[in-house]
Amino acid sequence: MLRICQRDPEGPMPEQVKKRLEEEIKQLEYELTTELPAEIKKAVALGDLSENAEYHMAKQRQVFVNARLGQLKKRMGELAMVNLVNIPKDKVGFGASVTVFDSSKNEEIQYKLVTSEESDVAQGLISTTSPIGRALLGKKVGDVATVVTPNGKRELEILKLVTIHDSAE
Repeated sequence: MLRICQRDPEGPMPEQVKKRLEEEIKQLEYELTTELPAEIKKAVALGDLSENAEYHMAKQRQVFVNARLGQLKKRMGELAMVNLVNIPKDKVGFGASVTVFDSSKNEEIQYKLVTSEESDVAQGLISTTSPIGRALLGKKVGDVATVVTPNGKRELEILKLVTIHDSAE
């Protein structure tokens, strides 16, 4: 039985992910520079800050937004480093579509390796940093990848591989 777990074989790539991250960064920066200062100013006008819930909530949100902005900017830097030249042409790498035979389930499954922001296991989109993604990276057709899961080890034999370079042609 062949189970195909992906909706769109081309799927979003780092450029679309970067665009989504940029939009979130823009929105959070607006909140940090415009909305939160206005909320804090309103809360301060209410008086005693030690028992002012609005003030404390706005300050907590400010800390959260700053932390999230830091995460997003770091991730943007990482995505900027994705270089197609460094992705192998004959092995499993970022953007590859892989058909594997899972001996524990006795079925064929198709996965596509994507960024962590794009991952959706139900659709067969797995992150390169997930246990399955890490096990498949660097493998060729015919290789067996062993994945350690909470339910025990799974062996995935690579039956078919379409790299990001193949799908770009």
